[in-house]
Amino acid sequence: MVLLLGIGFVAGVITAVSPCVLPVLPIVLAGGAAGGRRRPYAIVAGLVVSFTVFTLSASALLSTLGLPQDTLRDVAIALLFVVAGTLLVPRLGMLVEAPLARLSRRPSGDLGGGFLLGASLGLVFVPCAGPVLATVSVLAAERRVGVQLVLLTLFYAAGAGLVLLLVAVGGQRVSRRLRATRAWWRPALGVVMAAAALAIVFNVDQTLQTDLGSYTSALQRHTEASGYATHHLNGLRGTTGSLRLQAASAAKVRLHDYGAAPDFTGIAHWLNTPNDRPLSIGGLRGKVVLVDFWTYSCINCLRTLPHLQALYAAYHKDGLEIVGVHTPEFAFEHVLGNVEGAVHRLHVTWPVALDNDYATWNAYSNQYWPADYLVDKRGDVRAVHFGEGDYAGTEQDVRTLLGVHAGAAAVPNTTPTEPTTPETYLGPQRLDRTRYVGSRLVTGKPVLFTPATVVPQNAISYGGEWTLAGQIATAGMGAQLVLHFHAKDVYIVLGGKGRVTARNGGKPLATIDVTADRLYTVLSSRTTRDGVLRLGFTPGVRAYSFTFG
Repeated sequence: MVLLLGIGFVAGVITAVSPCVLPVLPIVLAGGAAGGRRRPYAIVAGLVVSFTVFTLSASALLSTLGLPQDTLRDVAIALLFVVAGTLLVPRLGMLVEAPLARLSRRPSGDLGGGFLLGASLGLVFVPCAGPVLATVSVLAAERRVGVQLVLLTLFYAAGAGLVLLLVAVGGQRVSRRLRATRAWWRPALGVVMAAAALAIVFNVDQTLQTDLGSYTSALQRHTEASGYATHHLNGLRGTTGSLRLQAASAAKVRLHDYGAAPDFTGIAHWLNTPNDRPLSIGGLRGKVVLVDFWTYSCINCLRTLPHLQALYAAYHKDGLEIVGVHTPEFAFEHVLGNVEGAVHRLHVTWPVALDNDYATWNAYSNQYWPADYLVDKRGDVRAVHFGEGDYAGTEQDVRTLLGVHAGAAAVPNTTPTEPTTPETYLGPQRLDRTRYVGSRLVTGKPVLFTPATVVPQNAISYGGEWTLAGQIATAGMGAQLVLHFHAKDVYIVLGGKGRVTARNGGKPLATIDVTADRLYTVLSSRTTRDGVLRLGFTPGVRAYSFTFG
């Protein structure tokens, strides 16, 4: 654990020198320059305490109070403007610093004002989510906060605070040299701080991350994304999981015994069971159970369905049960009605569990869509398979565990056997920016994009008006997408209501009427093709991702 805390500290240092923190640096610089010798330390202390406390508890606190999740960030930005105002207007500074001076038991509000500034920064200083911060965020959201997580968060914040302390001290040294011209110096610092706070309001930090690139990624690979760190971070995340996938992925023999199968837990709803009653691993003893993790807009999952249907038809009478654990990838896949419609449309007749909170996913320590866990009649996991393929092997395992020697589950394998364009997300949260070309990416508001004149293979480009936010790209007037693909089949996950027209190499290809949040087929062919698709969207259509076959 000591080494992991050291990695957390280094991860904080890396975060503090990444491009998305640049808007915060002028505030730290100006804040340190605007006070006495102890002020930089007060600023950093406030930041470390605020970041640690609210990163671990803010979501739970706001949910309890029924407040929006961005309330504390808004309050923090308002406080930054107040602090900037105290530098611009001396009388306002006196009014604010007087109670802080009493709180700090000092004749000056230097410490109290610095701590307040640092506490405000701690609420806006959370944009760069590497593996350490991702682990902290997930466990805090699941309200699994223990001593180890608190220490890891504290060390991470301290690492970032060390860099910012150097910045604040540097600002103070500059201030001393300009002390003779202090009449204009403090207002100038106030302007710098206000401008930086305004940059945070308009998400300039995200824009900087996009424009400058992830120049800290190499450092992350050798520290917080190293094998040691990954192993121990998985240990923190996977404390609720009783199945260890490392053994499953390393095993080369068929029907290895991986231990007792975790039960279905945290399920929001059941489908295709009598009166929607829940199932349990214990209640299925005596049957061979195939636990299939899937989600209805995942093309890889959809390509496995014919094989699962064939297995179910051939061996259900002999004691095979399939339980589909539907763990959503996109927000719309949480909706019961959407899953019910997909289950009916896709002819899924076996029980389906809606794992909206990832509870069963975590219990199995799962990381993939699709993923199949074969459970024997005693309730032990005997085989694990990630992704598509090896359907004949799975059928043989089913036969062995059932003790039967015949069946009719053979279905043509449509899994791609040659390289194709990788899955391509369209919302900024998961967009691979190395495969995007065209206008500068701006998120959170309607923006007019100009498509690139040349789009390399596997890349995309936006054109017309789009609003990019989270997992979604929402079409506006004249919205279009250009995609250079290499695949047999092209699919797109869409939502909302409207129409999408597709052209391939300038020739009309397809018209898609968007009626629900689901996967739509853009192109289907017998051979692999390389081409450039141009898709036009009516306003309001939501685009999530491309997948390929």
